[in-house]
Amino acid sequence: MRLERLTHNKIKIFLTFDDLMDRGLTKDDLWKDTFKVQQLFRDMIEEASSELGFEVNGSIAVEVYSLPAQGMVVIVTSEEQDYDFDEEFADDYIEMQVTLDESEDIFYEFQTFEDVIQLAHRLYAIGCVDGTLYSYQQRFYLHVSEEPPITTDDFIAVLAEFGSSSTITIHRVEEYGKKLMDRRAIEQIVHYFPAH
Repeated sequence: MRLERLTHNKIKIFLTFDDLMDRGLTKDDLWKDTFKVQQLFRDMIEEASSELGFEVNGSIAVEVYSLPAQGMVVIVTSEEQDYDFDEEFADDYIEMQVTLDESEDIFYEFQTFEDVIQLAHRLYAIGCVDGTLYSYQQRFYLHVSEEPPITTDDFIAVLAEFGSSSTITIHRVEEYGKKLMDRRAIEQIVHYFPAH
């Protein structure tokens, strides 16, 4: 489980499928309101509290994004309220609004263009030439729609060396971002930015 603070009242949690298996859960279990799922959310909030100082006051909104062959991204937003619960009751009660979304897109986010160049050379070497490259809010995004030439798990592992799975949808980046390379982005990057 990887935690990241996004704002003062919002955190991002990345759960691998191994994290879920360790807790006796599957991806499909997250769609159900069971004790194990509630315990998972409680554990995530406790870990976020101790690691990031993330405090829950009132209800929380939980958005769960399923990513192919990678795991789940959980966005938790604490919706601060002025209710004065007594401490014992507050420990046992967390009101959650859960939104679930499943995506089959392989859509990755990169901090720098240099990361994209290095990735492109790695992918080109294994026979991958496709992809669409975007920029949005000073980050770069790569969408790969072709079937990878290696197993999806191995392909995701290569992508994860240089970037991270995007929690922003491709639809938002298409609408508000800028398309830098429409087709065969990997091939174009290798052509225009040769290896040093």
